[in-house]
Amino acid sequence: MKNVAKSLLMSCATTAVLMLGNVVNAAGLDAISAKDASAGIKEALTKGADFAVDSLGKENGFLGNPQVKIPLPDSLKKAEQAMKLLGKGKQADELVDTMNHAAETAVASAKPILMESINKMTVTDAKDILTGGNDSVTNYFRRTTSESLTKKFTPIVQSATRKVELGAQYDKFAAKGVKLGIIDAKDANLDSYVTQKALDGLYTMIAEKERAFRANPVEAGSALLKKVFGAL
Repeated sequence: MKNVAKSLLMSCATTAVLMLGNVVNAAGLDAISAKDASAGIKEALTKGADFAVDSLGKENGFLGNPQVKIPLPDSLKKAEQAMKLLGKGKQADELVDTMNHAAETAVASAKPILMESINKMTVTDAKDILTGGNDSVTNYFRRTTSESLTKKFTPIVQSATRKVELGAQYDKFAAKGVKLGIIDAKDANLDSYVTQKALDGLYTMIAEKERAFRANPVEAGSALLKKVFGAL
């Protein structure tokens, strides 16, 4: 009986602590003005955008980062190996380099669109970001910028891949692969593939920055970010 009573007391204590934490958390958010919350979210978005563009939009920003380096699609790995066996490995490597440098150039142009998204953020958007979970900043950017960034990135990528003879060969090979069912349609066009990977890399780095300031708002480098995200 003593053990049962002790267990019940511990369970009640744990529940009380959790409830108290929720009350404090809610009180913390309630204590923040709508103006501060909106400003804090905008600062978080700006920091995420700056970090992603500065990290990737430079020479070897993609190539030097295993997290986002763009490989040939998995469905073309065997073709890449065959090319190397046939002595065309240099061309395959050149294509990989070209894809990644194209992504770097494209991402370097992303800042105006990201900033426009930040400036257009509504009070409702800010509230959704603040209460939307650990990836809500990244998801906001995905929702509001992916279409515009795709349009922005595509011609930049096309300009780079046209300079590589293997790019045209890739598309021809991939088109046949789609008909045979061995290659995904989304990977059948080199420019579309690189553009999507550039977007994925950009959002990956934004997510990395978001995780960092959510995990440790004290180290976020801003009193406003500490106030807003420290209350979550």
